[in-house]
Amino acid sequence: MTLLLLAGTGEAVLIARHLAARGQVAAVASLAGVTRAPRPVGLPTRTGGFGGEAGFRAYLQEAGISAVLDATHPFADRISHRSARVCRELGLPYCQLLRPPWTPGPGDRWTMITREEEAARHIAPGSTVFLATGRQTLTRFANLAECRLICRQIDPPDGPFPFPNGDFLVGSPPFSVADEMETFTRLAIDWLVVKDAGGEVPRTKLVAARDLGVGVIMLERPAQPERVERVETVAGALDWVAGL
Repeated sequence: MTLLLLAGTGEAVLIARHLAARGQVAAVASLAGVTRAPRPVGLPTRTGGFGGEAGFRAYLQEAGISAVLDATHPFADRISHRSARVCRELGLPYCQLLRPPWTPGPGDRWTMITREEEAARHIAPGSTVFLATGRQTLTRFANLAECRLICRQIDPPDGPFPFPNGDFLVGSPPFSVADEMETFTRLAIDWLVVKDAGGEVPRTKLVAARDLGVGVIMLERPAQPERVERVETVAGALDWVAGL
């Protein structure tokens, strides 16, 4: 059996390292190539897209893949839908590791939106906004022209910020609550815009925002594949692999 691990999250790194340490299952990790220098995961790793749905189908067949474990980000919905659909067509076992969504607690000031463009309805002109949503969707915040925008990313930028009112901030996770509080205070952040990624490590910025009284704009998750096997934890994913 050869397992394809669709990676790109901290959970995927843990799964890959467990599989590599056990050595009981042949596995290949796949990264989309968003980060220039990703952390080694201990498994043979391919980087870059598959060339669409036809390319993904061809890869599965040519590489002799027997099962697919999808541990991508909850907002990598196109990858998950495609993978589930192709696996169903080919009769391959497929499982999605999907972190539970975040839920607000006492003191949280969250505003839920479905599209990035909606953030401008809730953020007053003149605000300083921390965009923790990644550089790929930056252009969707063009209507925040009267705010100061700061976007954090792992890699140094390969070009200027797309708007004159914004700057990049380079930093590599994980970030502690103290780290996030120092950053938000130093930059005088009024609003945090974040995707509902789920998970404990990314939640530190939400705790920092709550403790500082910073408002949070939360992007709701896109629809996920239906009628698929799904687990919420690394342990659950490893149990699924063991049961193949």
